Amino acid sequence: MIAFAIASLLMSMIPGPTTVVILRQSIRAGRPAGVATVLGNETGWLAWCLAAAFGLSALLVVSELAFDIMRIVGAVVLVWFGARMLWQARRGAEGAPSADLAASSPAGPSLWSCYRSGLLTNLANPKAGVFALSFLPQFVPEGAPALPTLLLLAVASALIDLAWYLGIVRLVGAAEGFFKRPAVRRRLEYVSGTLLIGLAVRLALTSKP
Repeated sequence: MIAFAIASLLMSMIPGPTTVVILRQSIRAGRPAGVATVLGNETGWLAWCLAAAFGLSALLVVSELAFDIMRIVGAVVLVWFGARMLWQARRGAEGAPSADLAASSPAGPSLWSCYRSGLLTNLANPKAGVFALSFLPQFVPEGAPALPTLLLLAVASALIDLAWYLGIVRLVGAAEGFFKRPAVRRRLEYVSGTLLIGLAVRLALTSKP
C-alpha cells in the first residue's frame, strides 16, 4: 500500500493540463475557485477509475477508433480553454489603462464553472483512462477480489491526488497579493493559454498506446 501511495503521488506531481487549469482558476478567482476545479478534476479521475474497474477503459486500448475520437475531442476541449485564456489576456491588455479598476471588481467565474472546467479537462484526456486501466490493476494483491479492490484503490488514488492539488491551491492563496497584480495576471493568462494549446497539439498527435 505504501508503494501504491508513493506511485500515486508521483503521478499527481507530473505537470499536465489539469495542473495548468487548477493554477489558472486559483490565481484568477481565489481559493474557492481552485478547490472547485480540483473537485471537478477528482470527479473525472474517479469516473476513469470506475471505467477501468468495470473494464470500459479497455475499449480505448483495443479500439483505435475509440481512442482517436477521445483524442480529438480532448484536443478540441484544451484548445477551447487555451483560446479563452488568450482572449481574456488580450482583452485585459487592451484595457490596461483601467486595469486597476478592473482588478478591484473582477467578474470571476462561478464555482460551477470552475468545477466543470476541472471535470472536462480530466474526462477529455483519453490517456487518463488508459493510465487508470494500466496503473490500478498492478496493485491488486494476488487472490484479492478484483472489483472491490480496484474501487478501493480508485478512491485512495483520488484522495492522494486531491491532497496534492489542494496543496497547490493553498500555495497560490498564500501568494494572492502577487497574483492579483493586473500585469502578472495577464502574463499568466498568456502562459496558461499557450501551454494548454501546446498540450492540445501534443494530445492530437498522440498515437494509440
